[in-house]
Amino acid sequence: MAYEVTATRKRPQDFAKLVGQEFVVSTLENAIQEGRIAHAYLFSGPRGVGKTSSARLLAKALNCERGMSAHPCGECSSCREIANGSSTDVIEIDGASNTSVNDIRAIKEEVLFPPQSSRYKIYIIDEVHMLSTSAFNALLKTIEEPPEYIIFIFATTELQKVPATIRSRCQQFRFQLIPQEIIEGCLKSAAEDLGIEADEDALFWIAKEATGSMRDAYTLFDQVASFSSDHITLQKIRERLNLAGFSKISEMVSLSVTGDTEKTMENLAALFEAGVSAEQIVKDTADFFRTLLLWKNGIRRPSLLGVAESDIPSDLASTLSKEQIEAALKATVDLYRDMRYTLSPRFEVELLFSRFSSLPFLVSTETMMKEIEGMRKGIAEGKVVVKKKVDREIIAPSLPLTEAPKIETAPEKKERVTETAPQETAVEYKNEIPPSPSTEEEEDLPIDKSLLPVLQDELKREGRFAEARCLSAVKNITEKDGRAIFTISQAFHFDALSSSSDIIAGALENVVGAYYPITFLLDDTREEGRKASPKMEALKTVFGGGTIEFKDPEESKLTIKNNVKEKETEDEQSLRIYEADGDSGSPDEDD
Repeated sequence: MAYEVTATRKRPQDFAKLVGQEFVVSTLENAIQEGRIAHAYLFSGPRGVGKTSSARLLAKALNCERGMSAHPCGECSSCREIANGSSTDVIEIDGASNTSVNDIRAIKEEVLFPPQSSRYKIYIIDEVHMLSTSAFNALLKTIEEPPEYIIFIFATTELQKVPATIRSRCQQFRFQLIPQEIIEGCLKSAAEDLGIEADEDALFWIAKEATGSMRDAYTLFDQVASFSSDHITLQKIRERLNLAGFSKISEMVSLSVTGDTEKTMENLAALFEAGVSAEQIVKDTADFFRTLLLWKNGIRRPSLLGVAESDIPSDLASTLSKEQIEAALKATVDLYRDMRYTLSPRFEVELLFSRFSSLPFLVSTETMMKEIEGMRKGIAEGKVVVKKKVDREIIAPSLPLTEAPKIETAPEKKERVTETAPQETAVEYKNEIPPSPSTEEEEDLPIDKSLLPVLQDELKREGRFAEARCLSAVKNITEKDGRAIFTISQAFHFDALSSSSDIIAGALENVVGAYYPITFLLDDTREEGRKASPKMEALKTVFGGGTIEFKDPEESKLTIKNNVKEKETEDEQSLRIYEADGDSGSPDEDD
């Protein structure tokens, strides 16, 4: 016997075996039992949910030789011919290939002849929305007042394309998507019929990919069974169909969010080398964030989540907020939409996962405004205490405003005459730092790296997960002159923590019981061999508390105490003074 695909082999031959369409089944069975048969039916709904099967079942129920019944025998010649598609009184027409008005005229001529051996002459027109406007208009009068032995059954996946004049002349039945649990049960039964062992997670994945279509589920099941031998597993499906998988995407997103971009890119490269396409990675990533968003909103049903609840990384879901997950999902969907215009899909996917590292620091405008409003109310009600920030006062020298240097020219010799420069002055920095704790208990408070885990727990308790994660880059914590000095090993975390110094200072106060202003220092030892330019060293000296001296411009341009920039040589000074005079000749030439 020739091989028969599962979708055909498992096609229902009775209304009782039509799953997922209880309303349609009950309505048709009651109409058949009471003899209320309409002359035109319109079945609409998604693909592969049983529209054509229901049309054949209705035809069998009306033309069964043992009498019109909701449960035809399936053994008489009429039932067998309808099931095989060879009945002369049940005509199936493909609307996609018979779209012209001439095809409808042929039907109008045929309806004049009664059925040969059956009770009704039934026309089943599939994909009826493909008919032309002229064909629909030619069919109006026929389906409105057909002969008593004629029944039309229309099936379509796009109901909106069927003219309202046609819909108003038909009884409409809307078919629904089949629930995932029912599809899983049908797949399990199909595997048992073939003697194939199938894991539950593999059948769960097939049912999820079918998206409510039973025919799609059976088709995918046949493909998986062909390369799985006698045992269908999810691992075999991922390897043979080149899928990224939920667990792999979850691992890469977790690595990216925690800042381990290097390992994220290595895992991504491994997926590309295994043959997984960029489009498939983006689709699986979008599915991952959709599942995460549903779980964040309290959804726990596996059929809706798409995975078992135990597979969801709860730590990542609790770290990211709802707005951050929505932003990641939108970025992924936008990428899939724009991939047809990209230079390289792989580059776009790598850029997407690289950007996921900034997700913990993403704050929406709405959230920010809510926090500001909450702080404002807390200050007004006295629940929030605003602590005075330690200011660093910079006292700049009061230099007299003078006109630009004047240049006078003697009759015989050019001579540059300038006003006397002010005496040596300096920029002083005055740091107003609150005195260190005076009590013995406060002096003994430990300010070192041992506080780091406790400080991170305190920040997490306050909901500051991003700041707590960034503190993992702290190499050392010291106390100097009443300030807590945090030494950071990475520039990225240094920038993130510098904008949150007040928050971390408040958390530190809750831990040690005393307020310490916080200073963040970036450890540059990791960039050995790279030296800053003299100008940058000069700026570091200025902003670090050094002193700038302004001297006579005749002697030098600028002198800094740490000797970053040295004094000009006499030749350079002579050349500069001469160029200021505006003479185009040589410095040694006479006038």
